[in-house]
Amino acid sequence: MYITWKNPLLLLFGIGVSNIGDWIYLIALNLIIYDMTKSVLAVSTLYVLKPLATLLTNLWAGSLIDRFNKKNLMVFLDFLRGLLIFLLPSISSVYLIFIVVFIVNMGSSMFYPTSTTYITKLIPQNQRIRFNALSSLVQSGGFLTGPAIAGLLFLIGTPMFAININAISFIISGIVTACLPNLDKVTMRQVKYEKLSFKLIRKDLTEVLKFSRKSSYVMIIYFLFNSILVLTAAIDSLEAVFSKSVLHLSNSEYGVLVSIAGAGIGIGAINNTIFAKRLHPSWLMGIGTIFLSLGYIVYSFSNSFSMAGFGFFILSFALSFANTGFDTFYQSNVDVKIMGRVGSIYGFVEAILVIVSTMLIGYSTHYVSIKMSVIAGSLIMLFLAVFLSVFIIRPSNENYFRSIGYK
Repeated sequence: MYITWKNPLLLLFGIGVSNIGDWIYLIALNLIIYDMTKSVLAVSTLYVLKPLATLLTNLWAGSLIDRFNKKNLMVFLDFLRGLLIFLLPSISSVYLIFIVVFIVNMGSSMFYPTSTTYITKLIPQNQRIRFNALSSLVQSGGFLTGPAIAGLLFLIGTPMFAININAISFIISGIVTACLPNLDKVTMRQVKYEKLSFKLIRKDLTEVLKFSRKSSYVMIIYFLFNSILVLTAAIDSLEAVFSKSVLHLSNSEYGVLVSIAGAGIGIGAINNTIFAKRLHPSWLMGIGTIFLSLGYIVYSFSNSFSMAGFGFFILSFALSFANTGFDTFYQSNVDVKIMGRVGSIYGFVEAILVIVSTMLIGYSTHYVSIKMSVIAGSLIMLFLAVFLSVFIIRPSNENYFRSIGYK
């Protein structure tokens, strides 16, 4: 057992350290930018940089990922982000900080599809569902402990000190990743001299479209699931305004509401880790997305703190189950040879949808109430979740879920 799980546990440790660092970085950077500018717009700009970085990166990143050594690329991206974040405390220009943060976000946009491909190669098919459940638990741990650690660091130092700790977390993650096995030796010798060019990117886009037509069922599941996630991002963009203007919560009550969501994520991830191996992946994904949507509906119709808290707990509890089911399905049905390109190109499309849907739901509040906008988004999400569930639990589609690794 130790030998079998040594490398996966190393990978989980690296993911956990960098995930905690991400939360420290996010909170500290918000404070630093606000202290420098006293501008809410400047702070909001930080949140726009991430999808913009995805748009600039993902069309070509997949071509690089599938042809490069995955482990080495992950190590490089960890070290690059760590070194860039180390520079932030010495920069006095807000615009230069934005440029550095933009490059860091570009690295993060590349890291996710790279790590997904590496995980698929490293983890045997019959162990992926358990690994994905543990990964979800580790990430929820980052959500819970990251802000707490950030608060502790602010007590003993400054936001700049917290930024440096975040940089160290990326360096540690890179060192841990460097200890993992090299899984791309043969592939690298074969494609070593293939240059990244517009012609190559166009060729890869054609190959992804060809795969999408050939594996239409897999890509329909991909689009339905990620459409649900796009809607969660759009609804979440109104979360603070909804809590303040509709529920009339104080800052401290809103903080408790967020903590309830954190508790739901943690408890859900623990239960997911215990039971995921025994549940069919299609049920994890289907029932997980339905309860995720129901949680948003309870939240959208709420008129009190307790009802909103109950909705928050349901949706955050279900998120881990849904993600584990989808990740396992994706890893088992997308060819690992083009997984980086598939994830990057469709990640580009997803980033566009997040920006458009967030703008639409925000714009809709000029014509209907915030409450009605959130209710409409939640109902559309439930419709997609029910459609997804019916689509994946049909017996005729069972072969897409065979040998995934549940008992």
